[in-house]
Amino acid sequence: MTVGILGLGLIGGSLARAYAMEGHRVLCSVRNENMLSFAMLAGAVDAPLTPDNMHECDLILLAIYPDGSASWLEKNAQYIRKDALVIDCCGIKREICSRCFPLAQKHGFTFMGGHPMAGTQFSGFKYSRANLFEGAPMVLVPERFDDPELLEWAKKALAPCHFGSFSVTTAEDHDRMIAFTSQMPHIVSNAFIKSPTALEHKGFSAGSYRDLTRVAWLNAPMWAELFLENKDNTLFELDTLITSLQEYRDAIQRDDEETLIALLEDGKRRKEEVDG
Repeated sequence: MTVGILGLGLIGGSLARAYAMEGHRVLCSVRNENMLSFAMLAGAVDAPLTPDNMHECDLILLAIYPDGSASWLEKNAQYIRKDALVIDCCGIKREICSRCFPLAQKHGFTFMGGHPMAGTQFSGFKYSRANLFEGAPMVLVPERFDDPELLEWAKKALAPCHFGSFSVTTAEDHDRMIAFTSQMPHIVSNAFIKSPTALEHKGFSAGSYRDLTRVAWLNAPMWAELFLENKDNTLFELDTLITSLQEYRDAIQRDDEETLIALLEDGKRRKEEVDG
């Protein structure tokens, strides 16, 4: 299989390494020529992905920011052959699916939204690894939900990544859920670390501090784009959290131990419900 990959960051680089490790031919499009040369020397990429060789790709994976991925596909859709599968790997789905489904219809190839639920707090090719997706969930957003053969095609095409499970949803439901499971933890972590006390934490912190602050170390331009393009869902989750935090603050300010215990017990019960 010949695989085209847009981007060589943590996700794109890990995709390239995964497919290369299993003997597939990997072509890559990236703005930084030095990074492309490095990836080729590392054995993750065979050659640049260009309009001249794009028709050779059985699978194309878009692994840069949502707007950049959609813009790239708008520019290069004419070079993609009709039996090719294109899957994006962006953090939100409504924006890119609304732009790319019509492109696929117009030019005859197949496009599917995708979101590999894997990553680290670090970004860039140097942190990529072939087993990043091993055992991880993969979310798929097809244009139609009455074509099981399409889903099997996607699973087979993504087999070298060794995902642990696949789930299928709509772009709307994906973005609603991802605001809670991914975007909010990054906002909370990033805001929490801004306390002036953080500079003095050494010797006083353990696992809870480490877990809460891990994703404060983020790619700011990428996450800003994701938050803004998923504004409605992100604001809903932010407002919900702010309301809850105010309840805790009010109880502490009033020395209202009974209410504070009730709030804490309610959160504990909620965690048990959520985790089954």
